[in-house]
Amino acid sequence: MKLWQLWIAFFRAGLLGYGGGPSAIPLVHKEVVDRYKWMTDDDFGDVLALANALPGPIATKLAGYVGWREAGFLGMLVSLLATCLPTILLMIILLVFLSSFQNQAWVKGMTRAVVPIVAVMLGTMTWQFFSKSQKEMGWVKAILLTAACFVALQIFGIHPAIIIAILLLAALLIPSKKEEVKMESEKGVS
Repeated sequence: MKLWQLWIAFFRAGLLGYGGGPSAIPLVHKEVVDRYKWMTDDDFGDVLALANALPGPIATKLAGYVGWREAGFLGMLVSLLATCLPTILLMIILLVFLSSFQNQAWVKGMTRAVVPIVAVMLGTMTWQFFSKSQKEMGWVKAILLTAACFVALQIFGIHPAIIIAILLLAALLIPSKKEEVKMESEKGVS
């Protein structure tokens, strides 16, 4: 049953994730967090951050990890195949049948119509991640960190993996106030 659910979840995300890997992220989130509840929002955010820091396509990394986490090696294989198969089949179909119609208005319109949908899905997910950050860090830190990341990415053109690596390193080296308070309260109890 779990393998079938993994197949359905990642096949659906692979089939509808037009526009590249990032467009599949909200679809994977919908399946993994909302529909099957294999992860919480926080877990998914952590996995997504780490997956973004690693090389390779994001959709396959997410599929491989979630499949392995839920059903071991076989789950990983099923999830990877379900993610890749729709794209491979669609590529074959499109290259065979649609390449001769690529200049037709209906083909161009179909491509243009998908872009706003992907933008809304990514915007929704961005808001969810920002809300999570705000709950964890508060408004001021969340806004400042978001603005700093935006400037680093858009103004200075720093690669996202470098920013993620710096933030992960900072999180490891700089203890949060919640952790300090927790450690102090544990010392007080003992």
